Amino acid sequence: MSSEKVVLSVDGLCAWYGAAQVLFDVQLEVRRGEVIALMGRNGAGKSTTFKGIMGMLARQQGNVRFLGHDISRRAPHDIARLGLGFVPEDRRIFTDLTVMENLEVGRLPARDWDHGEALKWNPEQLFELFPNLGEMPERLGGRMSGGEQQMLTVARTLMGNPYLVLLDEPSEGVAPLIVEQMSNMILELKRKGISILLSEQNMHFAELVSDRAYVLEKGQIRYEGPMADLVSNDQVRRDYLGV
Repeated sequence: MSSEKVVLSVDGLCAWYGAAQVLFDVQLEVRRGEVIALMGRNGAGKSTTFKGIMGMLARQQGNVRFLGHDISRRAPHDIARLGLGFVPEDRRIFTDLTVMENLEVGRLPARDWDHGEALKWNPEQLFELFPNLGEMPERLGGRMSGGEQQMLTVARTLMGNPYLVLLDEPSEGVAPLIVEQMSNMILELKRKGISILLSEQNMHFAELVSDRAYVLEKGQIRYEGPMADLVSNDQVRRDYLGV
């Protein structure tokens, strides 16, 4: 595990949809520059965990700390302004805005790490990271493929200069070439010291980019450890991931 400081810590996160409890005392930790895979079958609670971290659930309890701030009861927009980015599974781009206009919607001021490095993304840098977007700056979001929309959602999030990004199922339903670009993007963010918490079912994709993994099953953490150990643990993968 990295010796760098903890960026995000989640302790005892519980959540309900109506009367039904869906998360049970979820605990996890992300350090600076780590890529962490949150894995589990459909319905295990991965997206709900992300929404709980972002303060988007009507009923939740537990302690969530981000860069030393208690964000357990903060509004989602306040959490985003602190530098926690969220890329939802359903993308939520503005279909009637162009690529450039979507990026401008996400723009926030530059941020500094505590030892002087600046985080300041601009469209030109993002087009280097996502060449497909650079070829269509004036294209409307509604006229893009699903994979292109996924890249645009990530790029728009990066315009907010986040210290940590929650990526919900980035490889789901997109072409292999886009998946490859996503993995390259994640590794580039890691090199810049940005942390990633990745919700994923694709074991191969998670193995390519992740340092550690947590496995969720029925709203509970059932396993945590180095990604390489999960890959080699047939019992855990069979019991909780079905692979």
